[in-house]
Amino acid sequence: MGQEDLMSTAEDVADQFLRVTKQYLPHLARLCLISTFLEDGIRMWFQWYEQRDYIEATWSCGYFLATCFVLLNLLGQLGGCVLILSRNFVQYACFGLFGIIALQTVAYSILWDLKFLMRNMALGGGLLLLLAESRSDGKSMFAGVPSMGESSPKQYMQLGGRVLLVLMFMTLLHFDSSFFSILQNMVGTALIILVAVGFKTKLAALTLVVWLMAINVYFNAFWTVPTYKPMHDFLKYDFFQTTSVVGGLLLVVALGPGGVSMDEKKKEW
Repeated sequence: MGQEDLMSTAEDVADQFLRVTKQYLPHLARLCLISTFLEDGIRMWFQWYEQRDYIEATWSCGYFLATCFVLLNLLGQLGGCVLILSRNFVQYACFGLFGIIALQTVAYSILWDLKFLMRNMALGGGLLLLLAESRSDGKSMFAGVPSMGESSPKQYMQLGGRVLLVLMFMTLLHFDSSFFSILQNMVGTALIILVAVGFKTKLAALTLVVWLMAINVYFNAFWTVPTYKPMHDFLKYDFFQTTSVVGGLLLVVALGPGGVSMDEKKKEW
């Protein structure tokens, strides 16, 4: 079987998967995407005093401001998740979660940690895709009514979302000389470039979903570590953050790459 035949077979399998799951895929994508915010909001509830004391000690901001920070994170994240899952005020919920990401980036000094900064930006990419999906829903009531360029913001949201999502995979690259690491880096880099430029996008994104889920379960198995060990919380945080990026990729699979992509340009050739 030649390379073209193999690619054609893989695309047929991906199309079949989409036909079977198209009713459920957007719901699963949204659930995965908000999972890290949901987990973090719940953690704020159960670790209220630890989080408050950490912020108070780190920033010397006093008891009241530290309490406000934890409360804002708790309510902002849980409230945003409820709105997104219920499909109410999704755009406001996304902007609120953007604010939470920015606030945590500063408060927890993520700004100076390149790996975590890139992962937070990847989360922002997922939210951009969610905004694009909600825009599509909002415009559906005007189906058939001609307009000039109203889809353009959606297309650029999808482009920005795709580009930011691939930052997650750049943090997974291993720079050593083992054959497995070299192979993983080559395949992973090829796939993230395909997603970023929007070529064979659905197939590439679906492949990345499978790959990232396997890596996530293998490397971030927090359930195998006792809860009293610090590594448990670290792996749990990493697991749900990666799951959110999987949700963003599932949205790419469900929505397609958008107008600013090679897949879309090919239709004009």
